[in-house]
Amino acid sequence: MFDYKQLQALAAVLEESSFDKAATKLHISQSAVSQRLRQLEEQVGQVLIVRGSPLVATETGLRLLKHFRQVELLQMDLSVDLATEQSQGFTKVKIGLNADSLATWFLDAIEGLLREEQLLVELEVDDQDQTHRLLKSGQVMGCISSSPQAIQGCNCLPLGVMPYRCLASPQYIQNYFPNGINKTDFSKAPVAEFNNKDELQNRYLEKFFKIGANEYPKHRIPSSESFFQLILKGLACGMVPDQQSREYLDSGVVVDLSPGNYLAVPLYWHVWSLDSMLARKLTNALSKTAALQLDSFEQHQI
Repeated sequence: MFDYKQLQALAAVLEESSFDKAATKLHISQSAVSQRLRQLEEQVGQVLIVRGSPLVATETGLRLLKHFRQVELLQMDLSVDLATEQSQGFTKVKIGLNADSLATWFLDAIEGLLREEQLLVELEVDDQDQTHRLLKSGQVMGCISSSPQAIQGCNCLPLGVMPYRCLASPQYIQNYFPNGINKTDFSKAPVAEFNNKDELQNRYLEKFFKIGANEYPKHRIPSSESFFQLILKGLACGMVPDQQSREYLDSGVVVDLSPGNYLAVPLYWHVWSLDSMLARKLTNALSKTAALQLDSFEQHQI
């Protein structure tokens, strides 16, 4: 059997990326944190954290972290059922999701749950093609991902589709494409990308214009809101979901660079397959809002 104070120390060190901050969080000394972690490593016979900057969990460390967080979730459910004093405190859940979901529909989905439950959320924001690995490694209890591939020990629920179109302001088009949208002018036309993992604009330009990933200049803007603002100001074109751009397209503030050509990004909710009331409530909240704010799968060819 594992000592859960030792597992708690492991989780705190990884969450805070610091032994000192973990000690502060747990209200114990730094030496006590180190001792608990060392005892846990001796029990399993493996190193659980690679000491460096930053601190990195080993594969076994991540497996133990996932186990600890699952037990925490089940304990929270039990404490609520038994109406103990623990139910008066907050429970934290970690969720992985893409920035555009966070900027558009996600907060609407969890608003009611946050008002009704003593719940704190910690959001890990990454590209929708990357959030899957956060769940697989045990860093989050659920994630919104573009992958339909279910992870062992997890359930997968289809949420809906976010269509992405390449948008630009009329001023941008006048400045960079005075003779119409063409492959040659893209070599001098700035394009916005979210981060180095963002492949949407690469896929779009390759698919519809046969333009390679290194054949056009890029701005890198790791903020969904500022990303769109750069486009609105006429400084770049970029891939924006319909859920964020509809009113701007309708008013003509931005235009679709290539009408009819877009990328449909499917979204799925992956969550630990535990008999947890909180996990069920969260799943229900996400699926209800997604049904209202995302496109259905039937509307697009995925």
